[in-house]
Amino acid sequence: MKRIGKIIIYVFLLLFILFGSALSFVKFGLPDVGEAPDLKVKLTPVRIERGRYLANHVALCVDCHSKRDWVKFSGPISPGTFGAGGEIFDESMGFPGAVYSPNITSFNLKDWTDGELFRLITTGVTKDGKALINIMPYKNYAKMDPEDINAIIAYIRTLSPIETTVPERHLDFPLNFLVNTIPKKAELQPIPAESDTLRYGAYMVNASACVDCHTKQDQGNNIIGMEFAGGREFASPAGSVYSANITSDKETGIGSWTPEQFISKFKVYGDGYMPQTLTEGQVQTVMPWTMYGKMEEKDLAAMYTYLQTIKPIKNKVIRYVTKE
Repeated sequence: MKRIGKIIIYVFLLLFILFGSALSFVKFGLPDVGEAPDLKVKLTPVRIERGRYLANHVALCVDCHSKRDWVKFSGPISPGTFGAGGEIFDESMGFPGAVYSPNITSFNLKDWTDGELFRLITTGVTKDGKALINIMPYKNYAKMDPEDINAIIAYIRTLSPIETTVPERHLDFPLNFLVNTIPKKAELQPIPAESDTLRYGAYMVNASACVDCHTKQDQGNNIIGMEFAGGREFASPAGSVYSANITSDKETGIGSWTPEQFISKFKVYGDGYMPQTLTEGQVQTVMPWTMYGKMEEKDLAAMYTYLQTIKPIKNKVIRYVTKE
């Protein structure tokens, strides 16, 4: 019996050592995406303008890296916070911890090289090797054209400095370990020709990270097979809003929509639209309509074309549930 007891103790000791070694590797050996490239982005007018369009109306960098006025519909950017960070993602949203979007103006990024920014945007690894939680859709940006990433960097370099700092993030266990396993090496690809409407639309849908919000999640991960079918919950003080089904299903998705209807859904929030203050009991939406509303019609049309090829998934979503 003593011999069996010793064996059990040795087995548990071995398992403890193996578990500790695995945790140590995840904590200190990852992420492993390689060094930041030796890169210097030239700030040409064309590149800056392309970056302005992508960062404001497609990839929406400034959407998360600014504070949003949640008193108004769709949470437009609060004046004086453009690129200054400070938006919080925490337990009130069902998030295991608290993450604050960083300042992306030159006040905070002045010591970053263009290569370090490139690696951050495309792999989710910071200047000091820290892994970002994939609230930032860097896995999508990892599939973009390198020149589009350069354009975003060029534009970010032009943002007026705003002197703000944000608190350090806090991640609950085990996410504080698992976060290091998320970043992967980028799989960059050239942007398709606009004449290749289907592939170009797929590129723009990826760059806009539509699938992230329009897919129901389980413990922070998209449910496989339910991509674009909607149903992801976003909480607000007045209740919850659930993302729409944007698959080609004719009954519960956008399969019966015309291109004009799809484009109009966005453009109504474009130039001239003034976000309205929500009244008591109205449920907010996290969809940044005022930013997507200025996307070019040709890009929206291409995205519509691609989304119509997404397999139809019958998933009726109750969009708003108010609190009693």
